[in-house]
Amino acid sequence: MVFILCAAILLLCVLSEKISARIGTPALIFFMLVGMLFGSDGLLQIPFSDYQLAEQICSAALIFIMFYGGFNLKWKAARTIAVKATCLSTLGVLLTVIFSMVCMHLFMGLDWITGFLISAVLGSTDAASVFSILRQKKLNLKDRTAPLLEMESGSNDPIAYMLTLVGIMLFLKQPADGILILIGLQIAVGLFAGWISSVITTRIMKMNDLICSELSVLFLTGMVLLCYGVSQVLGGNAYLSVYLMGILVGNSSIPHKTSLIGFFDGLTSMAQILIFFLLGLLSFPSRMPQAIPLASMIFLILLFIARPLATFLILLPFGCSIRQCLLVSFAGLRGAASCVFAIMAISAGVIIRNNLFLIVFVVTLLSVGIQGSLLPWATRKLDMIDDKENVLMTFNDYAENPDISLLRLYIAKDSEFVNQKISQLALPKGMLALMIQRDGERFVCKGDTLLQQGDSLILSAASYQSDDQLLEEITIHPGHEWINHRISELNLPENMLITLISRNGQSIIPSGKSRILENDVLTLFSSKRKKESDHPKRSTNLKTPNK
Repeated sequence: MVFILCAAILLLCVLSEKISARIGTPALIFFMLVGMLFGSDGLLQIPFSDYQLAEQICSAALIFIMFYGGFNLKWKAARTIAVKATCLSTLGVLLTVIFSMVCMHLFMGLDWITGFLISAVLGSTDAASVFSILRQKKLNLKDRTAPLLEMESGSNDPIAYMLTLVGIMLFLKQPADGILILIGLQIAVGLFAGWISSVITTRIMKMNDLICSELSVLFLTGMVLLCYGVSQVLGGNAYLSVYLMGILVGNSSIPHKTSLIGFFDGLTSMAQILIFFLLGLLSFPSRMPQAIPLASMIFLILLFIARPLATFLILLPFGCSIRQCLLVSFAGLRGAASCVFAIMAISAGVIIRNNLFLIVFVVTLLSVGIQGSLLPWATRKLDMIDDKENVLMTFNDYAENPDISLLRLYIAKDSEFVNQKISQLALPKGMLALMIQRDGERFVCKGDTLLQQGDSLILSAASYQSDDQLLEEITIHPGHEWINHRISELNLPENMLITLISRNGQSIIPSGKSRILENDVLTLFSSKRKKESDHPKRSTNLKTPNK
């Protein structure tokens, strides 16, 4: 029964992400709703109110979210805005906490310590929520705003975590000298542990004879956990350590990086689903009405006063435009980290009116639901879209598409290119002969290089990409109706062309006279049509050849 329940939860979360993509709402809010559906006040009424267990699970998941936030940050794209982003993620968080604390005291009558604690818990912004929207909607932002948001939102959790610890100590009336020692250890040990872990990790991973490709994922996972554990034991900011380690390792030339990115991307997605589902499971919707007035006020203070003031004070001295400041301010969504910090405070013994977790949970719902849904609209309203930019280039998992494509031309026995010099080839304008593969050897082409039978000529040409075209392969199995027919005899749709025949390890550029043989692999190019009725019916044989 437990396995069926887990499967149902995962499938519902996947379905929720598809629904969110259609209606433009961040998927993370649906994960929360799925958790609420299964929770004590939901349909299945699973009893769960263990804050200490929730803290342990969420903290473990947050380790990999923080690490991947640094690991997937492309330093080449973020380097030019690193100073601004660092100021936003440190001083900006501190200013946001101070401004919101003052507003809560003046407008809501909260005491200074309670206001500081709530503000610190809500001090960080959620990178997952922001970039799920930017990537989903392909919002390419002006003025290097995408890497600015990525680095700021990915690196402001450690300072919010540290301020939360300070708030907990103040709330529990612990000595002031202990707070100063805490801050010093958090920063110094956190930075050192992250740096030394990255140095050890990269050096070992570059020893190809020591770490094989199959075990590189396990090794890196173990090093992340070791970095977090050592930093935590020594009193450092463990989240700062794993984030810094992620940046340094992710932007070094380690082997198997593509497979590592794929693994940690999937692991981070699972961690986010787990956290938001657990937060929904831990909430009690029946108790929300009493927390909504207080949470709504806090949300409005963050949205219209604290976050904008901090953003403008930080970014205007750097020469940022008013529109960029407004967008960065509006993109400050609250998310998983804030709820985890609230759980951590409750586990430490913090008790306030209306329950700290419930207040933060409602603020997160409002922030992700309202701000997240309106972020594409705000981006266009502020005229911050730049089609020359690419929001995906902020991430290490983005593989830049080259401006050229490489083509392979096999010189058959009856080819007109046999015994011709490279300089004599009538190549189309924009195409260049690069290299020849002959008898297992490769050499660069020159103008007087003579082509021979059996050569493979490597050509370069400008690449072309479009969402309206499709390339696919089909295998000609025994009994296929196309066997022993020439391409000119096939009744192919007008929008379809056979571009390549793979036969016995060779690639053949076909013509109308080319005959299709058993076990050939054909590459088909087709142009998509607007009307479904215009598409040829899909089948193994595609079309019957003319008789």
